[in-house]
Amino acid sequence: MYLAVNILGLLVFLALGWVFSHDRKSIDWKSVGCMVVLNLVITALLTSFQWGRDAVKAAADGFAWIVNISYKGINFAVANWVGADGTNPAPVNFIVSALLPILLIVPLFDILTYIGFLPWIIKWIGRGLSFITRRPKFETFYAVEMMFLGNTEALAVSKIQLQRMKAGRNVTLAMMSMSCVTAAIIGSYIQMVPGEFVITAIPLNCINALIVSHMLYPVAVTKDEDVIYTLGDPASEDEVQELTEAEQKEQDKAVAEYNALPWYKKIYKHDPSVPKKEPFFSFLGDSILGAGKLILIITANVIAFVALAGLIDAFLGMIWDKLSLESILGVVMYIPAWLMGLDPATAWDFSQLMGLKLVTNEFVVMGQITGEVASYAAHYKAVLTVFITSFANFSTLGMVIGCFKGIVDKEKNDAISKQVGRMLLSGILVSLLSAAMVGLFIW
Repeated sequence: MYLAVNILGLLVFLALGWVFSHDRKSIDWKSVGCMVVLNLVITALLTSFQWGRDAVKAAADGFAWIVNISYKGINFAVANWVGADGTNPAPVNFIVSALLPILLIVPLFDILTYIGFLPWIIKWIGRGLSFITRRPKFETFYAVEMMFLGNTEALAVSKIQLQRMKAGRNVTLAMMSMSCVTAAIIGSYIQMVPGEFVITAIPLNCINALIVSHMLYPVAVTKDEDVIYTLGDPASEDEVQELTEAEQKEQDKAVAEYNALPWYKKIYKHDPSVPKKEPFFSFLGDSILGAGKLILIITANVIAFVALAGLIDAFLGMIWDKLSLESILGVVMYIPAWLMGLDPATAWDFSQLMGLKLVTNEFVVMGQITGEVASYAAHYKAVLTVFITSFANFSTLGMVIGCFKGIVDKEKNDAISKQVGRMLLSGILVSLLSAAMVGLFIW
């Protein structure tokens, strides 16, 4: 019976994506179907085979290594903010652990963009995933990128793409960003809750973010728009410079001469058909400065969003001392919790933890259950761990909105701000889908 309820829950969560869709007629059901099947296959592999979990963990460890190196620079500037030896901050400070690493990660990825390596990686990984999922190339690459970098870092290193793609695609990426994690803190998760389910949740959230964002906000992307931009591409049509007839002839001649060169000379000769790059150190300085501005913007938005949530709680407490956002969401989430295939009493406990996670964060819930989660029934342990393994909460809204404020123009920011409700719903539905999928295989 509970398995049947779990299957029903999976279907209901998908149906909610359709119910709250911005444009139901534009949903590509073939794409949704392909991604659901893909995620079920991934779930079966990760819950049945250790090598699958090892592969995901190895990738996470690689990104965590980069973040740990950033702690060295932070510790040099502000001694002991990240621990005495510059690694493993304790206690974890949000600005230090989540934001200051941006000062290394953004310039690093900008350098990879400058030399053309990152656009090449995005193009080929995106092409492979796009073929499987039937989604645009950059969105599919971003789904993988955000699994390990986290929302602010993944958005920051995607600046060139975000500035050049249309507003609707920015909305899609904002919704996807509600469902990521950061590789640097996966180790902390594993110390508090069952590691096998933490590792399983990461790729499931990746694909489910593509599913849910497409269902809630379908965006048609033409073949001409489904491209990977580089530094030489203009940010808008207004930046395209029209050449005079004489200038065009001169450029055509230069291009022909370049094409006639032996391949080894093309390595160090500039291709006249490609705009010249900004000097490297000027480019790097702008990248670092932009990363610093981004940190300030995100910090301001997070403080404001969390404080506003606290203010709402204070007003609700004046009505009744037991009334809060957490308790309201706990009641709202009871039916989704029951649809995971749980008995009513366990579903109620689960729904309260769901509400707590959405108002605070996953660390608060993990800290609350860490001493007893090992004794939970296998099915409940699996769905609970997977659900809380993401950044989907109110403070993440502030982080994502703040990040876009520092990257894209007003038109795109306005489009994102109008979809704040769907952004939060996206994060919740992704977590529910991932938990329901794992629940099918663990009893």
